[in-house]
Amino acid sequence: MALDGLRAAKKKTVGTKQTLKAVEKGLARRVYVARDAEAHIIAPLLELCASRGTPCEYAESMRELGRACGIQVGAAAAGIIE
Repeated sequence: MALDGLRAAKKKTVGTKQTLKAVEKGLARRVYVARDAEAHIIAPLLELCASRGTPCEYAESMRELGRACGIQVGAAAAGIIE
């Protein structure tokens, strides 16, 4: 499953703002984005990942991504950091 790497990661970001900051600082190794997240929320993150060359994968839903991060609510984005 695509989210196994996120589940196993020792350090991760949860949420669009935290993940965006990690990509800006060059700390993010891989980013995960929920397919059902609102486009205007995740668009800046996807653009930054493309410009920085950070790999980006999709999760089927915000709920699934939240569970992979170990939280009880959905998450639009998450990332694995150094």
